[in-house]
Amino acid sequence: MRDVAVVGFAQRQMAEFDGSPTCVELLVPLLAECYEQTGWTRRDIGFWCSGSSDYLAGRSFSFVSAVDAIGVIPPVNESHVEMDLAWAMYEAWLKIQTGEVDTALVYAFGKSSAGVLRRTLGLQLEPYTMTPLWPDTVSLAGLQARIGIDAGEWDETAMAEVANRSLTDAEKNEYSIRKGGSSVEELLSRPLYADPLRKHDCSPVTDGAAAIVLAAGDRARAVRDRPAWIEGLSHYIDPMGLGTRDLTRSPSAARAAAAVDLTGVEVAELHAPFSHQELILRRELGLGDDVRINPSGGALTSNPMFSGGGIRIGEAASRIWSGEISKAVGHATSGPALQQNLLCVLEGRS
Repeated sequence: MRDVAVVGFAQRQMAEFDGSPTCVELLVPLLAECYEQTGWTRRDIGFWCSGSSDYLAGRSFSFVSAVDAIGVIPPVNESHVEMDLAWAMYEAWLKIQTGEVDTALVYAFGKSSAGVLRRTLGLQLEPYTMTPLWPDTVSLAGLQARIGIDAGEWDETAMAEVANRSLTDAEKNEYSIRKGGSSVEELLSRPLYADPLRKHDCSPVTDGAAAIVLAAGDRARAVRDRPAWIEGLSHYIDPMGLGTRDLTRSPSAARAAAAVDLTGVEVAELHAPFSHQELILRRELGLGDDVRINPSGGALTSNPMFSGGGIRIGEAASRIWSGEISKAVGHATSGPALQQNLLCVLEGRS
């Protein structure tokens, strides 16, 4: 296997697009930031891969117009996934493993504020028995949280503790759109939104984009004194039907964790769009109390569709570049109630 590292990362997160820019207007400054970090130009990128959704954009082949942000003369080696940035990164990592290229830049974008996100995401449900009922994502998360509370797996206080810590940590993150912790008691006094969830238990609707740069071997070492080397990548999926699995557990997350080495992980950036889902992930990944969870604030403070998971990997990599930590794991999820889970273990070494 080739040594591949994360060597660049740029992001932008906002409650709504400033002046409703196009995806190209949003991506151009992010790609420019990646060029500045690496000292490269577009000619140094061997492979490009994007993540987005035509359903979210409301038009066909929206990812094609985004290619204008790259520039297509001369032609580029480009691909696309209808998934989060983390899965675009996975494809780029595989491309580098083939030996065809040594470098890759992956990016993703989404404008969630243009529609009703919680209903749009209902389109990813099982189409014969679930989608016709139009359960939205917040309602499904509320059912999941209630099942866990009734089963004694967690309580509303534990959920509020997650939210309070996330909001407090977000005060140090310029990209978070929701921030400012108070106290667990104050959070519990707030009105219910989708019983037993309160608004702070749910990730805010977020517009934005992000980009990650990968490089192999000496190309990575030439860019960073301390690259964030990818020591493990794992992805598993649970059944689509919600009635076929225990919603208080996430078997795919547990299987992904078993396939990589999480020993010595100091920071875990977990893509948990709802507070109780962090509790599920922490248990399924077997993370101890000494592991710091979501020091960036996590998805509860900003969660742009199609880049929220990749941002978790980028945030983890940034802490390795700085020398703050030596090993971290970035996590991304997709689908209802933690159906799909991807883990990326990153390590800083000389």
